[in-house]
Amino acid sequence: MVHSKVVIIGSGPAAHTAAIYLSRAELKPVLYEGMLANGTAAGGQLTTTTDVENFPGFPEGVNGTELMESMRKQSVRFGTEVITETISKVDLSQRPFKLWTEWNDGPDNEPARTADAVIIATGANARRLNLPGEEAYWQNGISACAVCDGAVPIFRNKPLFVIGGGDSAAEEAMFLAKYGSSVTVLVRRDKLRASKAMASRLLAHPKVTVRFNTVATEVLGENKPMGLMTHLRVKDTISGQEEVVDANGLFYAVGHDPATTLVKGQIDLDDEGYIQTKPSTSYTSREGVFACGDVQDKRYRQAITSAGSGCIAALEAEKFIAESESHKENPVTETEKADVAERKSCISVP
Repeated sequence: MVHSKVVIIGSGPAAHTAAIYLSRAELKPVLYEGMLANGTAAGGQLTTTTDVENFPGFPEGVNGTELMESMRKQSVRFGTEVITETISKVDLSQRPFKLWTEWNDGPDNEPARTADAVIIATGANARRLNLPGEEAYWQNGISACAVCDGAVPIFRNKPLFVIGGGDSAAEEAMFLAKYGSSVTVLVRRDKLRASKAMASRLLAHPKVTVRFNTVATEVLGENKPMGLMTHLRVKDTISGQEEVVDANGLFYAVGHDPATTLVKGQIDLDDEGYIQTKPSTSYTSREGVFACGDVQDKRYRQAITSAGSGCIAALEAEKFIAESESHKENPVTETEKADVAERKSCISVP
């Protein structure tokens, strides 16, 4: 069994930013990047994105996979040990925390590693609809993040579609209206789930059309390698009538699934399964366990905000480890504990 001061679980911007800070602090972090963990390649959701144009420092944009490869190289350069294995089980009940990988996750096996602190940066995956044609045109017309991709050239002055009826769908549609020639929101039901204020803004927008009781059934496009999406087949759920409409962009706004199965029941999650952190921090309900990135952020979900939260997690983990080591070197004696208790007992309460 190998022990580390801090282990990071994840492989996206949050995980690698945390690794860069911790390795520069000479804490020798270990980062488990996973092997197709949660069905996503190491590097997280950015590996499914082509051009990233809103990450600072890249005026011409950068390929998502290349950006994550650069972050990984920077982590390794400063001393992070990156392990391409998936953490399959953790025991966060007491320190040191225990972690198992898929290779040693047996009933009688010792953990692969123990750690004084753990940073959870496992991310969240955008829900897909598995429409016919989705795989062929993913990132060639289909996206799950309007803020990430909406401004790229293939969508400018083109007819765009959004699927969803909540606040996220409304926000994405109004964002896309800045770039597309028109935006159509497809809502399966006969009303929006968005808040009253958001729904009113959406319905009043001059470039947005909301089609109720309508679903997408197939994505169509150019029949060539890396061909772009050009049309969408939609269906009226009441009449059953189908039609093919011009569409150069399709954006899913049907939610994300946070990768928190690993820690469920061991730290507090919200109703949607995201890790709950104390406001403006990475602290979870378990002392010594920190969370950053999309696994605890269901609002922004941007590469830059994930990186920022990774920085916060690293600084707070570093502080936690320093205080823990200081306590070990200078433990409070029983006499000191008794003195504190006596002083407290002498304080009169009015």
